[in-house]
This record gives sequence, C-alpha cells and structure tokens, in this order.
Amino acid sequence: MVPFSKRSRSGICPGRESVPMPNVVSLIQLSCAQARSIRDVDASIRLFEAGGWFQDEYAETWPRATVERYVRGRSTSTRTERDSLLSDAEIVLCGFPFPIDLRARAPELRWLHQTPAGASNLRTGDVWNSAIAVTTSRGYGDSRAIAEYVLAGIMHFAKGFERATLDREHAKFDYQSYTPSSLSEKVLCVIGAGGIGRQIARFGKALGMRTLGTRGSVATVSQDADFDAIGGPDQLCGFLAESDFVAVSCQWTEATTRLLNATTFAAMKRGAILVNVARGEIIDETALLAALDAGQLRGAVLDVFVGEFEGPPPAALWQRRDILITPHTSALTDRGQRRSMDLFNRNLHRFLAGQQLENQIDWALGY
Repeated sequence: MVPFSKRSRSGICPGRESVPMPNVVSLIQLSCAQARSIRDVDASIRLFEAGGWFQDEYAETWPRATVERYVRGRSTSTRTERDSLLSDAEIVLCGFPFPIDLRARAPELRWLHQTPAGASNLRTGDVWNSAIAVTTSRGYGDSRAIAEYVLAGIMHFAKGFERATLDREHAKFDYQSYTPSSLSEKVLCVIGAGGIGRQIARFGKALGMRTLGTRGSVATVSQDADFDAIGGPDQLCGFLAESDFVAVSCQWTEATTRLLNATTFAAMKRGAILVNVARGEIIDETALLAALDAGQLRGAVLDVFVGEFEGPPPAALWQRRDILITPHTSALTDRGQRRSMDLFNRNLHRFLAGQQLENQIDWALGY
C-alpha cells in the first residue's frame, strides 16, 4: 500500500467557493459524530460529505427493486458536480447502492470502503476485480441479530407455527397436524463458520444442540470452541446427513454458487429445516422446491433469494407454506450500530501509514 499523498489541492468543490476538494468522499449520510471521527484521524484529511448527491443516478442505473428499498429522496447535486467530486476522490466511503461506474469516474481512487458486509454487493460495479483496494464491513455487522433470526426461523417450523397460520385461515384447529420438535439434543450444521456462523453455533449450543461447521478452508482451523466439529467442503454432505437444522452464513463466491443443490439436498437428513441468511445464489432454488416436495426438508426460511435486488421472489417460492421469506432483514435490530465506522477509521489509520487494510477483498476468493 502506497502511503497517503498529502499534496495540496487546487480544485474547488462545485458550488462551494474556497472549499478545497476533499481526499475522502462519503457517499453515505454521516452524523456529526461520525464526520468528526473521520477528521480526528488526521488533521490533514479533507472530508466531503456527499450523502444525498447520487439518488437520481441510482434510480436511473439500478433495478427498480433496489431503488424502492434503498433509495430515498432526490439528488442534491448535478451530474457535473458529481463527476467533478469523484474525479479528485482518493478514498470513497459508500453504502448500497453505489455509482456503478465509480472506477471510471474516479481516476485518483485508491481505496473504497463499503459499509455493508457482503462483497457480492459490489459485483455489479466496475470496482469489482479492479486494481484499487476495496474493503467491506465483513464481521462488523450485528451477528447476534442474525443468529437470533436463524434460531427464530428454526423454531418457526420446529414448533409448527406454519400450521397455526393455516388453521387461522380455516378458523379451525387440525390438532393431529401439529408435530413440534425439541431443539435440544439435535444437530445444527452451520455452512460458513465465520463470525456470524460462530454466533449461530453459540446460540445452538445454549439450547443443547450439537454443532457442526464448514469453512472454505480448514488448513488453519481444525478446532473451534463453538463447534463440536469443523470440516471443509468435502465434509459437507456427511455433516448434512447428521443435521436436523442447517444454517447458511457463508460468502457467495464462485465456489459457493448453488452449493446447496440436488446432490446436497439428497444428502440431508430427512425432515431437516433450512435457514439462509447469506445470499440466494448459494441455493439452487429448483432443487430446493424438489426437496420440499419430496419431504426431504420440513421447511425453509429464506432471508435472501436469487435476484433479490432485481425484483420480488418468484411465486413458486413465495406462495408455499413450507417456505418463509423475509426481505433481507436478519441483521436489522433496534440496537444502534457503529462498528462499521469504527472499522473504517482504523483502516484510515492503516491507509495513512501505508499498511495492509483489514477486510480487503481478495478478488481470487471473491471476498
């Protein structure tokens, strides 16, 4: 990493006379405390807050489903002002969505930090697989909230809540259809034994479960206090055969695309419950439907689905009572979060010192 350049700038922010162009551009709304925390890293930092500048552009370039969920209001700038701003930016702090052609418009860009955790959010833009340093907030989200969601999803089907919904529609109880399961002494398999996966396993253990975890590589991790066993991809089918509950929390990469397919579903213990809090593309949805039809799965809870940023779930998924779909809400909570900004500021210290950044995406791995 080349140290940060402290050269003076002659550029002026469009529409703001005598304000030098910043080196750090935030495309997200910052609180006063957050902006101050960035400036406190080093007195030489020039921060420009451009939250609210790109809304019209996002509405024109991103799918309607993305716009409806994530874009609010109208832009407070012109295209010329935005281009001028990006042309001088060396560091960009963004959320989701972001300018798809950011790399082309920011020739001085050397580091981009995305506040969401998922690297796959960036696949649409031209920063993917580029020469600039790109970091995410992987591991700095609310892993407890996500783990709570997983346990709630498991309990939804384990305790027969889907049956109660159907009985309400009929205004009559079908007593014999309720077959609740205990969670204690059951086996939980967590696909993706990272920070979120470990928290899921901790909650599982607290409820008396045996926990199994898989990772893309187990070369350096053969034991983990949160798991009774840790395995690599080649052990997945064996773990699935033992597991009553399966939670998906791994990164979406080329290696994990359709990781759960006809073969892996066939390997699952009959009547298993599946919860996906990662990315929809990790599951072959056609194979999922077949597994449900065959009774291989008791139910599936999907916080994500294929193409979630392009449109709603397909009717084939959404209309089934043995599938519960939510709009990527597993990380949401009433608890305020600031860890992503803490990571950005620590990495800003590293950037100024010419050190390796934490959570920098390895393009070969895809996260």
